[in-house]
Amino acid sequence: MKKVLGILLAVVYGAGSVGCGSVKNLRVDYGTSEIYSQEDMEAAIKVILKEFDSWDGCEMHFITYGGDDLCNEENIEWLNDLKKDHDKGDEFTQCIEFTSNFHSPKDGGEGWNPDSEYTDWQWWLARCEGGKWKLMTWGYG
Repeated sequence: MKKVLGILLAVVYGAGSVGCGSVKNLRVDYGTSEIYSQEDMEAAIKVILKEFDSWDGCEMHFITYGGDDLCNEENIEWLNDLKKDHDKGDEFTQCIEFTSNFHSPKDGGEGWNPDSEYTDWQWWLARCEGGKWKLMTWGYG
């Protein structure tokens, strides 16, 4: 059922996307979490896809939840350290990580290798308990 919901989520995001990063065939794997609901994850994915939408010519194929083990005090502290440089709000109390696979444009552009598949691309988000997710960093870890 979760995979079907993931495909439906991708269709909704793809239909609503007006930017340049394509998610029309996106598959989502929510995995299993004792910490976050599917709605929590969907809110985080929405933030990720908003950023991805600005990546001209890229096409995301797959996104998956990294697992509860990564939502630990060490990573929350790391994301709070990143936050200190540009955000003076409350300390983060929660974090979440997703990985994705996407394909770059045929001509490369914007620093991408031309016509290449990027796998296990990390997306790290954080928030205060129950607040809105903030995308803190992305790339290879």
